[in-house]
Amino acid sequence: MSKTWNWAVLGCGKIAGKFAADLKTLPNATLYAAASRSLDTARDFAAQAGFQKAYGSYEELVADPAVDIVYVATPHSHHHDHTLLCLRHRKAVLCEKAFAINSREVAEMIAAARASDTFLMEAFWTRFQPSFQKVLDLVSSGELGSLKLVRADFAFKGAFDPEKRLYNVALGGGSLLDIGIYPVFAALMTLGKPDTIKTLASFSATGAEESIVMSFGYPGGRMASLASSIAADSPTQAEFWFEGGYARLNRQFNNATSLTLGKSKAEETTINFPRGTGTGYELEAAHVMECLDAGRKESPLLPLSFSADLMEVLDRVRRDAGIVFPGHDTV
Repeated sequence: MSKTWNWAVLGCGKIAGKFAADLKTLPNATLYAAASRSLDTARDFAAQAGFQKAYGSYEELVADPAVDIVYVATPHSHHHDHTLLCLRHRKAVLCEKAFAINSREVAEMIAAARASDTFLMEAFWTRFQPSFQKVLDLVSSGELGSLKLVRADFAFKGAFDPEKRLYNVALGGGSLLDIGIYPVFAALMTLGKPDTIKTLASFSATGAEESIVMSFGYPGGRMASLASSIAADSPTQAEFWFEGGYARLNRQFNNATSLTLGKSKAEETTINFPRGTGTGYELEAAHVMECLDAGRKESPLLPLSFSADLMEVLDRVRRDAGIVFPGHDTV
């Protein structure tokens, strides 16, 4: 019998609002508390989203014994510190992607979770979408033969504002950690860690990487061609080319509601995946509670080892592209 879990959000931005709206659809989730650095902000967010309590500091939130699970929704640059704060108070943590800024931070987060014997998972909602699970099934079953190439893009035209997160390198700004992580995730989940990485990046006036193209090489001639940008729009699709056909996660591939399969362009079939109770965030939240009900300290579907591998690959991309985040260890 599933218990009811008290959820809290740490950080009251746009993504926290979307997550809270989906969380509200789960019968075993209670929207308990919201915290911001500003009590007024926390109160406004809690009132709009339906949380019972509001805190004007993160320390007050984690000190509340009734909090079971914390969704960390602050900028990438703060994920490490805020996750450690929660883990020190033995709060289960679902931390928004990118998990942190670099591999050193991720390693410290994982070590803290294991030392405190507390649940920790990266909030990579794509892993829990039925459409992406179908791709993983195609890879593992060999139905279309072996996977030879992954091609994925994620781009949108963002407003240029040096102070906001997207273009602020102090906050981990740029396309890579914000949206480029999705194409990298698609390649890592299906092809594994690449042997070689080559990149080409362009940078904005703030020093934040604005667009990046990534080529991954694997044994046996397998490859991935990936791209992201905050300077232009793209189809935001992911293609998986097999020996005997192809699969395409249609826009937006990170939360796709349709998948097109084909053995040739003349014989395509599109599979639709109807939405559940929410827009997709509820799937990762439900999985966290399932893990906690079973007494697990990490997810079997998105283990901490995968998040460590993902950040290691992102570090290698940053190193090749020359992407640096001041105030954090260079890679």
